[in-house]
Amino acid sequence: MAPPRRKVLATAEETLTPPDELQQGQQIARVIKATGNNIYAVELPSKDSLLVELPSRFRSRIWMKRNSYVVIDTNALEDRDNKLAGEIVNIVRDEKAWRKAPFWPKDFVKQTAVMGSDSEDEDESNVGKMPPSDDSDA
Repeated sequence: MAPPRRKVLATAEETLTPPDELQQGQQIARVIKATGNNIYAVELPSKDSLLVELPSRFRSRIWMKRNSYVVIDTNALEDRDNKLAGEIVNIVRDEKAWRKAPFWPKDFVKQTAVMGSDSEDEDESNVGKMPPSDDSDA
């Protein structure tokens, strides 16, 4: 059975706006990959990689893609003896608003998609075009 819509909307609304400041032990990290069973590999601004757990309030409600950003709490799972280094406490959805926050790491620069240049030296793409006909040779 699906969760009530009000819970889904409340969780989604909570992730849109950044907090005023991060708590002690919280950091922004980039998602590298999902390793399974609600465990994600994340990369810190210092290029260290950690395994973190996604809490049940986000499961099946908000989806994360590779290279998206999350807020992790490294103090949440200190008492457990396992490979997990923390827990995801928030998911960055409105990246533009989050980047304006004073706690956003300078190491996470905005990645721009490189589009093809308009120079005439490069060949045009053949996508969506018909193949050349053999009649032009005759």
